[in-house]
Amino acid sequence: MKASIIFCLFLVCAVTIAQNTISGKVTNTKGNPIQGANVFIEGTYDGATSDENGQFLFETDKTDSVILVVSFLELETLKTEIDPKNCKNQVFKLRDNINSLDAVVITAGVLESGDKARVSVLKPLDIVTTAGSAGNIVAALQTLPGTQTVGEDGRLFVRGGEASETQTFVDGIRVAQPYGATTNNVPTRSRFSPFLFSGIAFSTGGYSAEYGEALSSVLLLNTQDEEDHEKTDISFMTVGLGVGNTQKWGKSSLSMNLSYINLAPYQAVVPQNVVWNNPYQSLGGEAVYRYKFNNGIFKLYAAFDSEQFDLNQQNINFENPIRTDMNNNNFYLNSSYKGSFGTGWQLTSGLSYGLSKNKLKYDVADLNTDENAAQLKLKLRKNFSNYFKLSFGTDYFITEFDENYYDNRAIDVTNGYNSNIFAAYTEAELLFSKKLAFKTGLRYSNTSLLHENRIAPRASIAYKVSKNSQFSFAYGDFSQTPISNYIKYSKFHQFESEKAKHYILNYQFTKPGQILRADLYYKDYRNLVQYDTPEIQYNSVFNNNGSGYAKGFELYWRDSNLYKNLEYWVSYSYIDSERQYKNFPTRATPSFIANHSLSVVAKYFITDWKSQIGFTNSFSSGRPFNDPNQSQFMNGKTKSYNSLSFNWAYLLTTQKILYFSVSNILGTQNVFGYDYARNADSNGVYQRQAIIPTADRFFFVGFFWTISDNKKENQLKNL
Repeated sequence: MKASIIFCLFLVCAVTIAQNTISGKVTNTKGNPIQGANVFIEGTYDGATSDENGQFLFETDKTDSVILVVSFLELETLKTEIDPKNCKNQVFKLRDNINSLDAVVITAGVLESGDKARVSVLKPLDIVTTAGSAGNIVAALQTLPGTQTVGEDGRLFVRGGEASETQTFVDGIRVAQPYGATTNNVPTRSRFSPFLFSGIAFSTGGYSAEYGEALSSVLLLNTQDEEDHEKTDISFMTVGLGVGNTQKWGKSSLSMNLSYINLAPYQAVVPQNVVWNNPYQSLGGEAVYRYKFNNGIFKLYAAFDSEQFDLNQQNINFENPIRTDMNNNNFYLNSSYKGSFGTGWQLTSGLSYGLSKNKLKYDVADLNTDENAAQLKLKLRKNFSNYFKLSFGTDYFITEFDENYYDNRAIDVTNGYNSNIFAAYTEAELLFSKKLAFKTGLRYSNTSLLHENRIAPRASIAYKVSKNSQFSFAYGDFSQTPISNYIKYSKFHQFESEKAKHYILNYQFTKPGQILRADLYYKDYRNLVQYDTPEIQYNSVFNNNGSGYAKGFELYWRDSNLYKNLEYWVSYSYIDSERQYKNFPTRATPSFIANHSLSVVAKYFITDWKSQIGFTNSFSSGRPFNDPNQSQFMNGKTKSYNSLSFNWAYLLTTQKILYFSVSNILGTQNVFGYDYARNADSNGVYQRQAIIPTADRFFFVGFFWTISDNKKENQLKNL
């Protein structure tokens, strides 16, 4: 009995001796105590919660080194190795969690949409439900600050830059031919259907070192990673037909759509400002195949379209109209893989190929162009910690362009070029705290056609001044190979890259249901192409001595709190820009720039009517044009542009939608500019004709039907 008592006392003493006390204090980086922090040994139930003074204390039977975990809400979790026998009264500092939703994010020059965007200035629905956009991604983006409405062109003009200065990327891979076929003063539109994309990042300047060959901006389109349901979409429209289908198999899925557009029936009913011999027709389709691996995703995107139209256009220099007959065939293929490996490593790779074939009959001449373009891309990203991330990569872009001009009277000329561009870049992201972030990058490129090496530094910084507001600043050097209209004559002339420097200061305020953005920017253009003839031709004398600038102020306000079921946004842009380029005799404002632009977009859901209605009003001040009857160059100004558009989506049932829209509902007689005669008449006056829209209004009616097992899917997001 005595021996048993002694043995039990020995066990109690042994257990008591084996218990180690761990104590300390939890604070933030400023030394302020944190109450309620969880402190425990990883893999055990040994732990405690800090008190109002940040103090904690608990016991453990662990004797060897262990991992102590300290965590608290939005602060970054701390894991540190300790010796349980010697961990007494230690201080543990928790840093801000820079991945939390209220952390600073660099916003200078970047406008995002999509579910993954930290702050979405456009939601996925907005791309296609904005009145006047007619399902065109570019038209929706033209309601944002920094863009110009150039109605006779239809492409993106950003902050004083021409449309060719904006590059489009799908899943990070460049698209060589992002727009449909067009001809003189007939607007085009984006080739891509919005519903295949889950997010858009539209950079108005100061973009990442990952992207090149764009003087002004980049448009990044990201296809959906995964479809939620199998479904079939059917569309009956006043302009054509459409069908789409999505299938899912375990880790993979396939989404496809096919559309046929024929404007002949529509234009037979609605008067046009253009005489059509054969109105616009197109047959096109897209497909995205996705396969999910354990640590990554592979996507294959393919799109094709065939377009044709035939019209007669009045020309001030000819008594009879000029006939233009256009046939275009386009194919685009894009494959990409994005996945993670190792510890904090991420791999992105891709390959794209684009083919565009144009056959244009212009009066008595034939102009045929073929463009083949391909890109290979590899990118690695390493997350060393939540505070430091490093990216580096390379890409190779190949272009073959051939053009044949045949005039049955005498001329048969072939022009073209082959261009290979190799680029490599690196970019580092430093997040010092939830309030301060910094990004810096460097891009190197070599262009074989220009025999040129270029280095372009870029940097941006953001500082959060309060819970809801922050400032960002971005700087960057950007360069771009001159457009094909110039470099197709490279066998006669040596060109250099055109260049631009961007300086952007951004302020952003956000809270649930509201966004306010304000931007100041300055762009300095150098090495712009100049020529000495009225029109570009093979014997023009070219140089890269052109220059220019663009500076301005932009404001964006979006709100959904003012009134129930109402969402609206207001965009205002002011720009002052001049260039001496092309055949300009002096520095002047180009004809595509309006000093003031204002867009107001409103969407309202009427529950009782099962309807969504929308209005968009776009306004811009007059644009300059050159009047040869006056001595001063580019001294004319068009009248102001204004267009009010309306749309209405009515849910017949959950899966059946009737949609109606009309652009420029007031029938405003807008003028985009003037074409002047090359020679004066007998009175010494140069006659002119106005450049006007192809139609004063555009009406659209569609019926959209979705068939799916869950009976809840519909095409409202596709309208």
